[in-house]
Amino acid sequence: MGGEVHGLGQFYASPAGAAAGRLLAQRLRAMWPTLPRRAILGIGHAGPYLDLWRAEAARCIALSPAQLGVAAYPADGPSAALVAEEESLPFPDLTFDRILLVHGLETAENARRLLREVWRVLKDDGRLLVVAPNRRGLWAHAEHTPFGHGQPYSPGQVGRLLTRHLFHVERRDSALYTPPYGPFLRAGGTWEAIGRAAWPARHSGLAIVEARKDLLAATPAGEPAAARRVLLPA
Repeated sequence: MGGEVHGLGQFYASPAGAAAGRLLAQRLRAMWPTLPRRAILGIGHAGPYLDLWRAEAARCIALSPAQLGVAAYPADGPSAALVAEEESLPFPDLTFDRILLVHGLETAENARRLLREVWRVLKDDGRLLVVAPNRRGLWAHAEHTPFGHGQPYSPGQVGRLLTRHLFHVERRDSALYTPPYGPFLRAGGTWEAIGRAAWPARHSGLAIVEARKDLLAATPAGEPAAARRVLLPA
């Protein structure tokens, strides 16, 4: 699925993409208001959102799976971006306090292996925040946006997928009630407020799920360890 996604950078640089990014960023900031001295990993195309916490975090790293290609991060300063295989993340166990998955789950070549790696590199008291196109929403069917490519999920499907891979769902949220078209996005705040008040979360454009590691469940069965390598620094 991942190879179908193109133009993520161009999308977020466009007026429509910038508007959508602002609406999603508001919900992410509400979920994680402050993350002082935390180590944060963004997987997928998370760079536009890592800046929410960059000033206060210990470090923010943006990892793009190989199928998505290079995405520079940050816009200023030394690079903190890399490209790597999603099923073999190049980090030691228990490295990160928070992991943000945006444009990652729906484009994953193998969601099971990706989530197993996320579980491995997340600290035992860490949190994972997953953003995925809601299959019942308009954005999952809008092929002129990145959210219209890959595998969409219902909010319930995201939760069940995480549970099967040894996470415990803590909270749920939603975003992008605004229709994915220019006139609506230009008045995004108004339409977002109307949609959030009028429509149930199952019809939102994006499902947002926060989870923690389920330490009472069995430790994931490991496969023989493979060499973890960075394919290309951004």
